[in-house]
Amino acid sequence: MDIIISNASDKPIYEQIVSQMKALILSGGLDEGQQLPSIRTLASDLRISVITTKRAYAELEAQGFIETVQGKGSFVAGGNKELLREERLRAIEGLLVQAVDEARAANVTVQELHDMLDLIAESDDR
Repeated sequence: MDIIISNASDKPIYEQIVSQMKALILSGGLDEGQQLPSIRTLASDLRISVITTKRAYAELEAQGFIETVQGKGSFVAGGNKELLREERLRAIEGLLVQAVDEARAANVTVQELHDMLDLIAESDDR
């Protein structure tokens, strides 16, 4: 599991961990039921505080992305495919809002935007 921490980021370290782990789960990089590194192992690998890692895991658990079993560790949560789908839909909506804002600023019509999306979706290069 590759998590990259940036000291130059304006996001706190625990939020960087949360967002990258969520992205891995949503993209299928981490499978349902897969065991995550222990809090201590991840903290050691990232060279950060155990408290920071624990906060990230607590946030992921509160959001329903991981489950922790006492004495066994933390695992990618199962049975929440709909939650994961909703999270992805929200991300897509955000990107579409950005696209619409950019289109309006460039005087691109809604029809032209639809045509562009259709061409991108049909492209074999993607």
